[in-house]
Amino acid sequence: QVQLVESGGGLVQPGGSLRLSCAASGITFSLHVMGWYRQAPGKQRELVASITSGGSPVYADSVKGRFTISRDNAKNTVYLQMNTLKPEDTAAYFCNARVPYTVRNYWGQGTQVTVSS
Repeated sequence: QVQLVESGGGLVQPGGSLRLSCAASGITFSLHVMGWYRQAPGKQRELVASITSGGSPVYADSVKGRFTISRDNAKNTVYLQMNTLKPEDTAAYFCNARVPYTVRNYWGQGTQVTVSS
């Protein structure tokens, strides 16, 4: 059974930082592209950042220079370090694991990030 369990969300003031974690089980973690997506109320889910099995990251333009994605294949965990948070970063953040060109595409339940003073 595949499980992606996110943690680390919460309420933070503008300019603050949070670190999200996603622990994966039931998959061969090292083979999967891992990603973080977010969805704000009334908006579509969007890619925030992804990282290949080899460690190459991709970022949405809106978070470049502020967010850093990383992975620890030994711990089956992917992280999202979020710095200089803005109110527009407020959303539910979802972990994703996928193997390109296959049907292997899995989602976590999400963790809420709220940036507000």
